[in-house]
Amino acid sequence: MTRTDKDRTALLDRLAAHVMAHGLGASSLRPLAKAAGTSDRMLMYYFGDKAGMMTAIIGHIGARLVALLEKKRAPNPLPLARLERELATILFDAKLWPYMRIWLEIASLAAQGDAFYRQTGEAMGRFFLAWGEGQIAARTPSARARDAARLLVTMEGMLFLKAIGLEDVSKAAGAPK
Repeated sequence: MTRTDKDRTALLDRLAAHVMAHGLGASSLRPLAKAAGTSDRMLMYYFGDKAGMMTAIIGHIGARLVALLEKKRAPNPLPLARLERELATILFDAKLWPYMRIWLEIASLAAQGDAFYRQTGEAMGRFFLAWGEGQIAARTPSARARDAARLLVTMEGMLFLKAIGLEDVSKAAGAPK
């Protein structure tokens, strides 16, 4: 790894920490540069433009989330109902909530018509759909694909309900207590 790569990674760590703490709404160039301890020109040097920087930050946050999820991955595929319970326990953990908040913010920006966040959200959603599919024990590939879609819909619904203050409804449906 070159010094430039190390510098870029260190910047990404600081930028990701800022976004995780303050959300995507606080991701204008000057506050990000201040949080990273550098200038907005240096950010452009490392990332090219704001879209490149946001792609790198979201990718960095996503990689951290995947690493956390992989630590909790079952050694063997699980039936859908059991995987739902286990994944809900993981996703509702306080350590993962900042990641889920960023995910919901991406979804909100996509719903408002922001093409960048729609593309980002779709890519992330498809990644998590495939990730879930790899975790599910099913008799056929089509059953596994259907169950993965159900898993994604269920988890997203539970996260949305928590975000709007209806965590009790998620719990009534089987989310962790």
